[in-house]
Amino acid sequence: MAVVRPFKALRPVPELVSKVAALPYDVMSSEEARDMVKGNPYSFLHVDKAEIDLDPAIDLYDPRVYAKARENLDSMIEQGIFVEENKPCFYIYRQQMEGRYQTGLVAGASIDDYLEDRIKKHELTRADKELDRTTHVDICNAQTGPIFLTYPVREDINAITEGIMKGKPVYDYMSEDGIGHTVWVVDDDETVRQLGDAFAQIPVLYIADGHHRSASAVKVGQKRREQQGQYTGEEEYNYFLSVIFPDADLYIMDYNRVLKDLNGLSDEAFLAALQTDFELKPHSGEGPFKPLKKHQFGMYLNGQWQILEAREGICNENDAVQSLDVSILQERVLGPLLGIDDPRTSKRIDFVGGGRGLKELEKRVNEGMKVAFSMYPTGIGDLMSVADAGQIMPPKSTWFEPKLRSGIFIHRI
Repeated sequence: MAVVRPFKALRPVPELVSKVAALPYDVMSSEEARDMVKGNPYSFLHVDKAEIDLDPAIDLYDPRVYAKARENLDSMIEQGIFVEENKPCFYIYRQQMEGRYQTGLVAGASIDDYLEDRIKKHELTRADKELDRTTHVDICNAQTGPIFLTYPVREDINAITEGIMKGKPVYDYMSEDGIGHTVWVVDDDETVRQLGDAFAQIPVLYIADGHHRSASAVKVGQKRREQQGQYTGEEEYNYFLSVIFPDADLYIMDYNRVLKDLNGLSDEAFLAALQTDFELKPHSGEGPFKPLKKHQFGMYLNGQWQILEAREGICNENDAVQSLDVSILQERVLGPLLGIDDPRTSKRIDFVGGGRGLKELEKRVNEGMKVAFSMYPTGIGDLMSVADAGQIMPPKSTWFEPKLRSGIFIHRI
């Protein structure tokens, strides 16, 4: 059963939360981050991407970057930008985007649940990225970016959450991208107990986003256990900072593909080869084509959109990974026809998250790329099925919006 527990969050004073809170460190380049923090010394990017305060030529993994992150965090605490809760609490974090809400519990999740697969994964991690965040957490002595977890919706948890949200929030603001952020502190002992008991009835949790951050938090916890020799399991490093959402609240957007070339094929040869596995027809509507169902794709080539419908029997519908649209495109088009054997490392493919819009695909092709594919979004049920089967999703399968903000909650370990 899933173990979650309250913690004493280090969090911004209310009047500065909108200046402190920042997008996750891995959704922007260092150059973009430097632009974002201009005129804002409070931005949490000074901690999460501390290279922005050093020479731009510095290697991202240079020890000075991690030392600067710790220095900046300590300085912000000393200045009173952050205050620590006086007792362990849960928190309710609600985000609002375009009239839709997602409401999650901010809590410490157990590294033992992670290690024993009661927190299920669906992605591989890269060693360099994992080492980066492991070092960051270890040097800062704190988890600074929350892991995005999910579970099958439960009405008892919803009822408790709704009751909490009738109270006054500690934060309520809108970020520059139009996302609403509202936070309630759950410090009532009985409500904390009820939430803990309710989550203890959930057999497993799922990582929706944040595989590198969770793996890194677990690595630090294991390191601390080895260093300490004896531990009780109650130490803070045995838990990692999480926001846990019911699956019904989550919104996965399409994650689209754009290619530099046709791998030496002529347009005619490429279109002919596609017809083995797909029915092709021109898109007669205005604007880009957004797929309406599974196994349907849009393709933008030579200034025109076409609709690709996967032929019957193209995949094993009983296989959680093979039946994903991202797998079909990879196994039937990108690999055999376009020579993209490993989309994680190929320089000939790029990925465009749904938040950028399909017009971005047209723009990229019109400005020099060759062909783009629009995708039907992967479902949260698909993600859970892959994780339950112990399988790995293809890279760039899911794009969650809105993104969790870093810097609203810090978990000291």
